[in-house]
Amino acid sequence: MASKLHQLQSKATQASQFVAKHGCAYYKQMLEQNKQYIQEPPTVEKCNLLSKQLFYTRLASIPGRYESFWKEVDYIKNLWKNRQDLKVEDAGIAALFGLECFAWFCAGEIVGRGFTFTGYYV
Repeated sequence: MASKLHQLQSKATQASQFVAKHGCAYYKQMLEQNKQYIQEPPTVEKCNLLSKQLFYTRLASIPGRYESFWKEVDYIKNLWKNRQDLKVEDAGIAALFGLECFAWFCAGEIVGRGFTFTGYYV
């Protein structure tokens, strides 16, 4: 057990030395590659302005999203009216989509409970 602890300490020391040696260069390279996204001057006021712009831009996009949603609903209604013309591939895709939604729901429930499974006694 002591040898494993020593190995872990050794690896942690190597990793921290690597980060100390190369971390600054990586940081500068990343900022240089993404400088088009950096707002000048980088102040709290600028950050607050950007967050408000993001919020109100998202708010302004709601009518377009609402319209797109109803177009999708109309498309589904049209498919349902003409379901006798529906191909097996389309039905399969719809079934897979429904299954995926259910799986995400189940995963969300598990995460919401703190990654515990209830109802099973082991």
